[in-house]
Amino acid sequence: MVSAVFHAPLEPTPAKASDATKSIAASALSTRATAQKTSNPPAAPTQAQRDAGALSRAFWQNVLPPMLGLGLLVGLWALVSASTGRSIPTPYETWLQAVEVFSNPFYRNGPNDQGVGWNVLASLQRVAVGFGLAALVGIPAGFAIGRFAFLSRMFNPLISLLRPVSPLAWLPIGLLVFKGANPAAIWTIFICSIWPMVINTAVGVQRVPQDYLNVARVLNLSEWKVLTKILFPSVLPYMLTGVRLAVGTAWLVIVAAEMLTGGVGIGFWVWDEWNNLNVKNIIIAIFVIGIVGLLLEAALVKLATAFTFEEVKS
Repeated sequence: MVSAVFHAPLEPTPAKASDATKSIAASALSTRATAQKTSNPPAAPTQAQRDAGALSRAFWQNVLPPMLGLGLLVGLWALVSASTGRSIPTPYETWLQAVEVFSNPFYRNGPNDQGVGWNVLASLQRVAVGFGLAALVGIPAGFAIGRFAFLSRMFNPLISLLRPVSPLAWLPIGLLVFKGANPAAIWTIFICSIWPMVINTAVGVQRVPQDYLNVARVLNLSEWKVLTKILFPSVLPYMLTGVRLAVGTAWLVIVAAEMLTGGVGIGFWVWDEWNNLNVKNIIIAIFVIGIVGLLLEAALVKLATAFTFEEVKS
């Protein structure tokens, strides 16, 4: 008889199993470390590096272009001065004259001999009065013209006819009616700066979504409620754009008006310096007029941004 003997399968010894586990674990850790080394991103820049980068970008985008533009202007100015036999003063000569002029800008040597500061203030006063009157009349007129189609068809031809008229054409009418140089200059500012406010306000009213007005009609709102709760908030950006354009127009007009009416003002100062053949002061006055206009524009941009809660491009 044959007897079969069955043996259980051989099991690895504990020592060999432990060695195999350690080998596999070491291999896995090595692979994981290699993967981490290859996949780790570079170190993030420090706060100082980020600040330096932001400062560099701000310089290249906001500071350098205006400086290059100003340098180009000065270079062309010097070239023109050299080509005209220095009949136009050089930038350096004008700078020296400007230092002298602004060393005492508020002197008074008589009614027609005052510093540039008093002349600028007198012009700004006329602009404020004329522009204020234009705003008081033009903005309500724009609301009415935009709100009612009959008034729009009635006044649009008149606006199209009168708006292109030159300021100097209105000045004799003011002198004839008001019998004085100062009221005539204010009248000229008024009649020339009213049109941007009327037109922009009327366009803003006409572009109010019809759904808003339909809801107001369903709710049976009064015309005053429609004006204050629906039209005014929607029209405000358009109205402020008209105000900005009107201020620029008023500042342009006053210089031309004061050249003809005389008295105290930046326009009269330019004309008086021309009569004295003082070209340096004329160039200084050009820069003063431009800087004051720039400041007025910047102030109105800030005002528009504050009230419209959106970016306003200058």
